[in-house]
Order: sequence, then C-alpha cells, then structure tokens
Amino acid sequence: MATGRGRLLQQHWLGLQALRRPPGGVGAAPGTAWPAEFRKGLGAWCAGNTALRQCAGRGKCCELPSTRSPVSLESIPSEILLKIFSYLDAVTLLCTGCVNRHFYHLANDNFIWIRIYSTAFSPKRSNWKVNSAEKTAVSMNSLSVEDKEPGYWKKEYITKQRASVKAALAQVLKPVNPYTGLPVQTKEALRISGLGWVIILKEKNGREYIMEHIDLSINDSSVTIMWYGKTWPQLATLSTLDLCGVTPLFMDRSKTPSKNGPRWHSLIAKYNLSNLTESTMIGWDRLIRIFCLHPGLLVGLWKGEEELAFVMANLHFHHLVEKSTLGSATVPYELPPHTPLLDDSPEYGLHGYQLHVDMHSSGIFCLCGTFRNLFTKKGSIENGYVKLVVISFKNNTEHLPLIGKVGLSWRTDIFDGCIKSCSIMDVTLLDEYGKPFWCFSSPVCMRSSGPSDGPNFLGQTYYVDYVDSEGRVHVELVWIKETEEYFIVSLVLYLRVAKINHWFGTTY
Repeated sequence: MATGRGRLLQQHWLGLQALRRPPGGVGAAPGTAWPAEFRKGLGAWCAGNTALRQCAGRGKCCELPSTRSPVSLESIPSEILLKIFSYLDAVTLLCTGCVNRHFYHLANDNFIWIRIYSTAFSPKRSNWKVNSAEKTAVSMNSLSVEDKEPGYWKKEYITKQRASVKAALAQVLKPVNPYTGLPVQTKEALRISGLGWVIILKEKNGREYIMEHIDLSINDSSVTIMWYGKTWPQLATLSTLDLCGVTPLFMDRSKTPSKNGPRWHSLIAKYNLSNLTESTMIGWDRLIRIFCLHPGLLVGLWKGEEELAFVMANLHFHHLVEKSTLGSATVPYELPPHTPLLDDSPEYGLHGYQLHVDMHSSGIFCLCGTFRNLFTKKGSIENGYVKLVVISFKNNTEHLPLIGKVGLSWRTDIFDGCIKSCSIMDVTLLDEYGKPFWCFSSPVCMRSSGPSDGPNFLGQTYYVDYVDSEGRVHVELVWIKETEEYFIVSLVLYLRVAKINHWFGTTY
C-alpha cells in the first residue's frame, strides 16, 4: 500500500516538473514558481490528476477550475481536533469550548483534562522518582476516565483551582486592623484577584444585558462602583438587576490579572426594578431622580424620559472579597455558620462597643468619626430593639459638625451633577471583642423635621434614617445659619434583639 502511494506521488511530481518548463520547451530556470493552483496542497493534486497529465504532455501551463470548497475547522476529523486540543493550556481550552457546540463537547474530553489536572495537582516527589506528566496521566486514565461523564475532570480542575483561589485570598485577608475590625489588606486582595463588578439587566422575556463597571472609588471602609452609558435597555422592558463580582477563573499572582479569558461570576445581590417607586426615591435635581434599593444600590432615572441614567453600588469592606469571588452566578456566597460568643455579663447589657461612621460622596468626606466604649443597659429594650446612644441630644460636648457641603455627586458620559442633602453612609459596629457586629454602606438622605425643640439651637432640624434586617440608624442634625453648617445633635443605633441573641446565644 505504501509502494502504491509512492508511485502515485511520483507521477504527480513528474507532471509538476513538466509544468515548470516555460512555453518554449526545456531549459527552464531552476526554482521557477509553480502555478497558484498547485500551491494548495496534496488534495488539489489528486483532484486535477487527469488535467495534469494532459498539460504535461503538451508542455503548457493550464488553469484548473476550482470545484472544492475551502477547508474549515469543522470539517477536520474529531480525532485530529482532539490531538490539537491536547496541546492547549486550561485557559485556552476553555475559550476554545466557547466557539461552537461541537468544540464545546470536544473540549470536555476527560483524557485531556485529567492530564491538565494531574500536571497541576500531582503530588510532589523527589527528583529521582519524578514521572512525566503523561505517565501520571496514563496511570490515572486507566483508573478514572472511562467511567466518568464528559466534562467531569474539567469540573474537578476548576473546583480545585477555585479552592486554591479561596485559600490564597484567605491568607491575604487574615491580618485584621484592631481599630476597625476589618482586614488590613482588602485593597491588596482586590488587586491580586483582578476583581471587578458587573450588573446583569434582565428583561421580562429573558434577554440579558451585561455591563462592566465604568468607574470605581475605594473609600476607607467601602467601595463605590458606577455604571453609565448611552446604550441602556428600556426600563419598561426590565424586570431585575443582578450585581455580580467578576474575577479571572484562575489566579496567577505572578502575573497582572487579565480581563480576557474565562471569568468567574459571583452573585452579590438581586434587585427587583419594579420597586423604583415614590417610596424608594430619596432625592432629585433638575435632570434626574435617584432611587435607593437595599442593599446599597442607587439607581438614577432621567426626569423627562424615565429611563436609566446611571447605576451606583455601594459595598462595605466586611466580607466584600468573599461575597464578590466565592459565590456562583446564581447563588450568593453563604457566610460560614456563626459560633455564638460568650457574654460573660449578660445582666449588664451591651458594653465595650465601638462605632466607626463615615458620610461621603465621590471621595469627599463630610463626616469621619469613631466612638468607643459604647454601652446600653439590659432594660433598654423596646419593640424588639436595643437602643444604643452614640451622640446624646442633651450633651452639647458630643455634638459634631459636618465638614463642607452635603451632597451626592453623580455623572454620566454626557452630564454630571450633585443632589443636595444626600450622601453615602458607611457604618462599622464592633462588639466588645472587636469583631464586626453590624456593617453596611448605603445612600441616605436628610429630610426636614421642623424647628428644633432644643434651647441652644436656632435653625432648621433634619433627620437621617436607615433601616435593614439587623437594625436602624437615626441621626438628627441642625442647620446653623450663622456658620452655614450642619451639626449632628443626636445619633442613635437600634439593634435587633434577635441579632443580639443569635450573636451571643442569649435570650433577651
């Protein structure tokens, strides 16, 4: 059979040699170029075998009609494609699987993935016992490939890689600041993980729009993320908005994280856009109205068209990296079970608490305060809340001014502005052991409440309220006309009794 193939190729070669002669006959210069039709490969030679012989007999060049379709990757046999795929690394192989359905099934091949898995996670041996990756893969193949469904070892590889990412981030986040109770290297963890955020807008018919964040502001204890543009879908067609953290699927600390390649989505929160009603509107200016959806989402709508102008998410540093990297595309990260802390003196109520509170917008802070040694008595329970007074209305020495003008800055790719009396509030409450007890970052607004009853103040009184499932914050402020500034005259936290009982294992 091999001899017959050799004779056939020899006949093709003789025909080509005849074609290389110029129209005048023999004497063609060595290296004369072949006709373009015969530079396409062996397949073209076979297709024109008869025509080649006729041309060779006459010593003339001729053009063959093109009757074959161009070669495509889909026409290559699966065995050859699998051989090509076996030389790809994990990232390239995952990207290849996104080309089409056929490539997806081929890129799930267990024999390829078990080789990648065994190369990455095979146990280390001494040098004189080290086997090649192929030998290790072969030994594993015989044991656990044929009995597994397609894609099994791809899933195993991804799962183990994600576990290594989790372990690496946990190591970075391990040191804790004793004054804030938060990880010291949160910003470093954001950098090495390549973490970004996207919003997924879902229409009522199931269509999805994925938008990458446009702007990012890292604050003392929170991060503010912005989305805006000219290509928003119509608000009337939208049903929900998903906020997700996005990271490269595999983390390599020796390289700068890339936005290209496979990425992992971690659902942080899901919002219902039908809740953009008057009850959730917190402010407006001449161009937009803004709405607050818990937790921490701000949605801006153009006044005239009632269409999306921008979206702003505010995320507290507490468990930020875990929530943004360790969940899945459909299920948020679940915090590990809490072990109740021992309350050595429950009869005395809460004591030794510490509060850090910021009010800011666009990196400009109007309040940055820390309050220590906060306490409350066991009897200060009312309507399911424990009252924790931070700034007393009756104690003038505790009152604090807000620095500068209060306002929430916004911008799009066309306009920008500032909505007065609104800002972002970050709250970090630590328990007596210095552990984060209650943390949030959310837009808030100041609302008028009439003249103050206090004898020492002359001016308009305002209040700021925040409520979630774990507690409430109530702030009272007075506008001092003479100095044109706001003073905080009362700051009270209301902590849910159910939260305290769960935290300490008590039965208040």
